[in-house]
Amino acid sequence: MSILSASLGLTRYRIIEEVPTELLQQVPEKLKQFCMVDIDGTADERSFGWTNIDDMLDMNWTASPPEKADYFAFSLRLDTRRIPPAVLKKHNTIATNKELEHNKEQGKNFVSRDRKREIKEQVTLRLRARTLPIPAVFDVIWNASANRIYLDTTNAKVRALFEDHFTLTFDLHLEPLTPFFMAMDILGEEAAPRLENLDPTIFV
Repeated sequence: MSILSASLGLTRYRIIEEVPTELLQQVPEKLKQFCMVDIDGTADERSFGWTNIDDMLDMNWTASPPEKADYFAFSLRLDTRRIPPAVLKKHNTIATNKELEHNKEQGKNFVSRDRKREIKEQVTLRLRARTLPIPAVFDVIWNASANRIYLDTTNAKVRALFEDHFTLTFDLHLEPLTPFFMAMDILGEEAAPRLENLDPTIFV
């Protein structure tokens, strides 16, 4: 999904700390430092990191810079290898049966539990190496002047991944702008006790 889509789900954040001017100047370099690392030629299960919002294959921002007027625009790319369970079961069974045949030749009629675990790990690695990772891209807009971040997903796992990687990259912490925190932002911290005691209303 792109942030420029006609409709999308957005998660809004505010940065808890004051952001130093010198850190804002370092944003392009920090994005490169914690960029996406391609795993096409490996057997790794997952990889994630920052990439160019204009080109998910551009991890060096050669096509365009992340600075867009008063904003920073970049993407979180997540590549994941998924082996269908039925495929894993099939090849694990084949490998286990082959091991059992070999053991019978040696006078043993079973495969030990540890060896079965080892075989499954070997089969998983072999299948991963033959499986292409599936890329997913989530756009990020950072309004530096307003101290706001916009992420174009509401998926809980992706949000947690984004929050952790953002903190690792910039040493800044994010707070989701839920209705509660937005109300506190407008009314002030002293309104917290009243807001906490409000009951939700269903308008249907």
